[in-house]
Amino acid sequence: MDSGDFRLLAGLGNPGSKYEYTRHNIGFMVLKKLAHKESAVFNMNKKLHGQLASIQNGPRARRLLMPSTYMNESGRSINAAMKWFELDITQLLVIVDDMDLPLGKLRLREEGGSGGHNGLKSIITELGRTDFCRLRIGIGPPSEIVHERKNKTVSHVLGKFTKKESSIVDIVFDKVIKGLEIVQEFGLERGITFINSYESEI
Repeated sequence: MDSGDFRLLAGLGNPGSKYEYTRHNIGFMVLKKLAHKESAVFNMNKKLHGQLASIQNGPRARRLLMPSTYMNESGRSINAAMKWFELDITQLLVIVDDMDLPLGKLRLREEGGSGGHNGLKSIITELGRTDFCRLRIGIGPPSEIVHERKNKTVSHVLGKFTKKESSIVDIVFDKVIKGLEIVQEFGLERGITFINSYESEI
């Protein structure tokens, strides 16, 4: 894997106000915070099936992509962007929610399976490979009891963060953005160490 020269940061989520600020849309939320920090503006790009914002211009530009497809077709948008900007797989970072991680826990990995996540399944299917970086952000499980967890999964991921959870998530977003800055300046290995060592105060 290369140094972490991410040129496409793709956040996963579902489009529309109905799903805004839901746990499943945490990838969108990170990108919106990053765009705000960098004074970047999202615009609809029909060719890429998503909302696109750019940080800087020219060969050093970083693109932020929020697919306008639903979660289970996210790969279509990301694959289109990879081809359009002629990017290598090492230049892609996918930001996604993870129910198997405690709320606020972060995991930056260089490759892996879908873990049952429909968005990651779609990306793996479209790209035909699993060796892309993904940053998983913990949203916690709906229940520690197996059968309850299964029954409550949909309502949990499509539910909105509580006030207390939102305050935790805001801090986590700042940590993610700092981690991405470390990746950009010092390389992927340093960024992975910084991000994966973070412990949220719940």
